[in-house]
Amino acid sequence: QVHLVESGGGLVQAGGSLRLSCAASGVIRRFNVMGWYRQAPGKQRDLVATITSADSTNYADSVKGRFTISRDNVKNTIYLQMNSLKPEDAAVYYCYAEGRDVYNHDFASWGQGTQVRVSS
Repeated sequence: QVHLVESGGGLVQAGGSLRLSCAASGVIRRFNVMGWYRQAPGKQRDLVATITSADSTNYADSVKGRFTISRDNVKNTIYLQMNSLKPEDAAVYYCYAEGRDVYNHDFASWGQGTQVRVSS
């Protein structure tokens, strides 16, 4: 089983920055894709950014130019650097990962979420 643990959320003023981290643990052979999603109250969970095993990245239009996703393969950790934060960025941010474990089973896992609040 693969576990994802997010950290780095908090309260920040509009225009400020936060860096989220997501550490993966478990019997992981490889990741195919890891990423970040977010869900605001009363809204659906939306994609924020993803990064593949080939380091290809994808961003939601609303965060392009402000957010950067990156990863540390040694630590099995991904990061989301969020700059120029806006009140509409406030949400619970969830880490996601899919890949294959050492038993050759495919997995898809979610973290428990970390809250980001942005004051105007």
